[in-house]
Amino acid sequence: MFSFKVNESISLELLQQHHSKEIFELIDTNRDHLRQWLLWVDKRKSADDMVPVIKYWLDNLASNHGFDVAIRYNGKLVGMIGVQFEWGNRAATIGYFISKDSEGKGIITTSLKSLIKELFDRYSMYRIEIQCAANNLKSQGIPERLGFKKEGIKRAGQFLYDHYEDLIVYSFLRNEQS
Repeated sequence: MFSFKVNESISLELLQQHHSKEIFELIDTNRDHLRQWLLWVDKRKSADDMVPVIKYWLDNLASNHGFDVAIRYNGKLVGMIGVQFEWGNRAATIGYFISKDSEGKGIITTSLKSLIKELFDRYSMYRIEIQCAANNLKSQGIPERLGFKKEGIKRAGQFLYDHYEDLIVYSFLRNEQS
């Protein structure tokens, strides 16, 4: 099982089917908070709805297309990070979310700092991309704190329930590491 210790408080771990209830509870408890930015929230109505999603995540890992990991803070599931690989370009795209009560503690920033090093060193990625909704200022702060460059705006880049959201595209290249 994949488990990665970021520091004494934070670890990243691969989710298995036995985590379906725990993941659902995280989503359900944060439904209003997450729904602002994530289209799939309304599709998760029970722990059973997580079973095919977890299978997809594990299949994605097995086929080397990327991975999704839980973020644990002091042992508690507080968020997730998803990574998708584009091997032909040695590129990875990262997405993330965190519970409302865990915001502002640097958990995502700290997790991504370690994960980005892994993506460059272990997976030999050259480019890492993060896209954030133009109205999600908290999310934008994460790639900005990590030294990502703002490339531009992907106009109407995401349809969210009943409207389009512009996405801000950020990137970080291997040769920009300090």
